[in-house]
Amino acid sequence: MFVLELTYTAPVERVAAPMQAHVAWLDTQYAAGVFIASGRKNPRDGGVILAVGDDRAQIERIAAADPFAAEGVCAYRITEFIAPKTSDELAPYRQQLP
Repeated sequence: MFVLELTYTAPVERVAAPMQAHVAWLDTQYAAGVFIASGRKNPRDGGVILAVGDDRAQIERIAAADPFAAEGVCAYRITEFIAPKTSDELAPYRQQLP
């Protein structure tokens, strides 16, 4: 699993311009089964995405394709973790420790 932390590198007013394209990009990743949760940080200086996948390089490519990244209004920090314990609703995403 991966935690993608977005930090705005531009004023929120500039973030508004690519917002519609960003939401469409999110929808595509939800439909593909890659993203399982996302939202704005509070205070509003970026966002957080919870993603599933076995390939960090794939997640990095997906993040690079975000219109926010393409427009240069955010920076990504990607943290990979192993999730052997989850809520019952997230049981399909449980992982075995190596």
